[in-house]
Amino acid sequence: MIDYNALYTFLNEHPKLAQWSQQLPEQVAQGLCPKRFGDLSGWLNALEQIPEINPEQIDLKTRVSVAGQIAPETHAQLLHALQQLIPWRKGPYFLHGIHLDTEWRSDWKWDRIKDQIAPLKNRLVLDVGCGNGYHCWRMHGAGALRVIGIDPSPRFIVQFAMIKQLLGQSLPVDVLPLGIEALPPELGAFDTTFSMGVFYHRRSPMDHLRELKATLRPGGQLVLETLVIAGNEGEVLVPPGRYAMMNNVWFLPSAPTMIGWLAKCGFKNPRTVDVCPTTTDEQRATDWMRYHSLSNFLKEDNPSLTQEGHPAPIRAVFIAET
Repeated sequence: MIDYNALYTFLNEHPKLAQWSQQLPEQVAQGLCPKRFGDLSGWLNALEQIPEINPEQIDLKTRVSVAGQIAPETHAQLLHALQQLIPWRKGPYFLHGIHLDTEWRSDWKWDRIKDQIAPLKNRLVLDVGCGNGYHCWRMHGAGALRVIGIDPSPRFIVQFAMIKQLLGQSLPVDVLPLGIEALPPELGAFDTTFSMGVFYHRRSPMDHLRELKATLRPGGQLVLETLVIAGNEGEVLVPPGRYAMMNNVWFLPSAPTMIGWLAKCGFKNPRTVDVCPTTTDEQRATDWMRYHSLSNFLKEDNPSLTQEGHPAPIRAVFIAET
């Protein structure tokens, strides 16, 4: 099983997180219960196959990479273990000569926001819906004291654990098998909370914004990235069915609408810092994600529209303080 003991110790010593630490072991056990997730035992078995390799060179500032002395048979063992967790969505990773080319160029998203956010040096950071934790590593590379990611998908948790085993178990970065609803109310503990690619999957946008606000200390910063539409204040797309072949997309506001929602929920100085169409260079099928991707979700004769006839994906980043 994945070892969270160092995280539990940290939480126990934190005045606002100690109570959560008492609940967390049971939450983790539920989130990683093989009886609930039929494929989980196989994924954990693949995790055990990750070889012990001394990480001689680690880079978390310009990318997520690790290198060391590795024999050909060890390289083959590592490659096989990683392949058992396909599909890999977020990345890329560079692991002892293996270019793990994920569906998303998540490094591009990080490059768009890293100079817009408050410096992360010595900050306690929460990453909500973090997937396999790619951005968590970049946050630590930017100086964060400790990064806690949460995501309810056990596949992503095991993918993160594979990467952590290669980078080093002592690094203060963890990803927990939880959704935000599992966090205690009114934590008020984090210096920075990220929510990237989550908002449009939430049925109640205002409730999600309040949940995010409750994680932050006074003066903390929210970094929120989500799908938006072009439009004026008050405009929002509520897809009647699927959006870009996704059946769990609920609200796509315009950027001015999102600013208004953030202000209504009590955030200070909400602002838009980036707006960027999603391209088929940024999200695409690869050898590490062999299923349909963005090009399949757009109309072939008019890629400015999704298959359902909605505007093609545009993503915006918003920043606000508490």
